[in-house]
Amino acid sequence: MKVLKSVLSIAFGVLLLAAPLAQAKLLKPFILGNEPASTDMAATVASVKEALTKGGFTVVGSYSPYDDATVIAATHPELTAAASAAKNGGFGVAQRVSVTKVKGKLQVGYMNPEYLGTAYGLGSLATVSAALKAALGAVQEYGSKGVNENDLKPGKYHYAMFMPYFEDTSLLNKFDSYKSAVDTVEANLAKGAGGTKKVYRIDIPGKEISVFGVAIPVGDNEKYAKAVAAAKKDGFSEAPSRVMDTDKEIMDIIDFEDIRSTAYLPYELMVQGKEAVALAGRFRIAVHFPDTKMIGDHGFTKIMTAPGGIKTALEAVAGYK
Repeated sequence: MKVLKSVLSIAFGVLLLAAPLAQAKLLKPFILGNEPASTDMAATVASVKEALTKGGFTVVGSYSPYDDATVIAATHPELTAAASAAKNGGFGVAQRVSVTKVKGKLQVGYMNPEYLGTAYGLGSLATVSAALKAALGAVQEYGSKGVNENDLKPGKYHYAMFMPYFEDTSLLNKFDSYKSAVDTVEANLAKGAGGTKKVYRIDIPGKEISVFGVAIPVGDNEKYAKAVAAAKKDGFSEAPSRVMDTDKEIMDIIDFEDIRSTAYLPYELMVQGKEAVALAGRFRIAVHFPDTKMIGDHGFTKIMTAPGGIKTALEAVAGYK
């Protein structure tokens, strides 16, 4: 009888331990909104911006990274509060929404707030999710087979062994003051340093934190050797003909599914006190495209210089020499 009780007690304990794992959700990076009534890009973009504004968002910028695609960046009081409270939370302060024409039809997609909130330590962002669903619809989550929410958290998620985590940020430059850092970034974006373009700027109230949305329409292959050296350091022995750094070059490889993940763009550069930092390129690409294979026509080996190329462009914006 005592043996039976012991066995039952152990089994009950195992069930208790397994319960949290069973309850863990699978999250996907993007959400598809309702199909637009119009196939006109400009009209749909205007409609999406209006819907976001009515839904409590503040549109802070937009741009077209390539033909038949527009990305809209917006923020929300819940996002700002969460970003202010979390370490490196500024990377998630902008909600990205995209309008993409695919096979003659327009798709409205946006970053899944719960997915990115979990990955960046911002919480579930339920209010943001509800506001986006009301404004744009939520037909389905997409962009992955799903990542366990417990495995997605900061310090947990990385693509593979020796790949960076959320907290492994890239230091782009150091400054004498926060003002000097912000002024430098603004000046360099204004002149398109590193082949970049400014999409938005969000200042977090009460903090010396400013987040810039940075597009890379042109890129900077003058620093080819540096990016190739970074690729070799990561274990790649052969250098490609050029550095892959522009929005279009990278997305042509990794964003190939029928439902597009255009809301991956643009990149964030964060001024935090006297430093300018960015997410490690390999982490940022992987967390947005977690099912990407290492090899193949759409694998990471096809964009092996992209992390170095992106960093080089952002360093130019930060004034690194």
